[in-house]
Amino acid sequence: MITLNDIQSARERISGRVARTPLVSSATLSARLGCQVHLKLELFQKTGSFKVRGAFNKALSIPAEQRGRGLVAVSGGNHAQAVAYVAGQLGLPSVILMPEKTPRNYIEATRGYGAEVVLVPNATVAFEKIGAYEKEGWTSIHPFDDPLVMAGQGTVGLEIAEDLPELTDVVASIGGGGFIGGVATAIKSLKPSVRVWGVETEGADAMSKALAQGRPVQLEAITSIARTLGAPSVSPGTLALAQKYLESVTVVPDREAVGALRFLLERAKVLTEPAASCTLAAADRLRAHFTPDSRLVLVLCGGNTAVDDLCSYQT
Repeated sequence: MITLNDIQSARERISGRVARTPLVSSATLSARLGCQVHLKLELFQKTGSFKVRGAFNKALSIPAEQRGRGLVAVSGGNHAQAVAYVAGQLGLPSVILMPEKTPRNYIEATRGYGAEVVLVPNATVAFEKIGAYEKEGWTSIHPFDDPLVMAGQGTVGLEIAEDLPELTDVVASIGGGGFIGGVATAIKSLKPSVRVWGVETEGADAMSKALAQGRPVQLEAITSIARTLGAPSVSPGTLALAQKYLESVTVVPDREAVGALRFLLERAKVLTEPAASCTLAAADRLRAHFTPDSRLVLVLCGGNTAVDDLCSYQT
């Protein structure tokens, strides 16, 4: 398991490469949830999500002479853009294996950062193919199942704990579990009394199924519109962190995530993606656990929503 020291080392390593994103209070959301609500605006991070933190920490942990031919990764979402961006910043080529159904905006943005995009039938096939690139000398960066990646993502937790010392609760979304595992490790190590709540959407709920069965479970398909939560399975490592640190995992339907996205856009003036807005949907369901004195942080982990998708969302 990763430690607080791993996360603190990651922050030193990626300093100057990533942004320290804002933590802002919201009177509107505080009134809605009956407690004092703050938003961690990680959607303002470079490439539009937290993913660049872990990608930089992994890449910078590898000596330059050992980075091989470049960086390779599997992603149909924000990790793709992050690895492409990191490779460009380090002067390396990159190859991203993406499922064929990846939205146009993700493909175009990934190519825009300089990566070669290889489309494959689905994420499972992509992970099967990445070994061939590794044999050819490419350095792979896993989207979540890597201690260095998790430690990089955990730097979000350090910032939250420092910016809101009176913090009582955090709600964060779960894809493969590396993000919430890193964030929870940082926060619970610094402030053991803080409660960390996980959230998934129906059809992208690998962690809740894994927690129920006590082992990673392979999803047959990702059916949620929250594509960036679409890991086909969590890993034993991320499952262990969830078992150790999380209060629970709330699974919300897409319509609630979209309703929360619209509310955040109209009232908080931030455009997130369903994988981030679902934190508000979960907080609505968890409201009984909060009091007027609670200091709640909703982590808005990404904002890479295409206008076409936004127009198609139904509540």
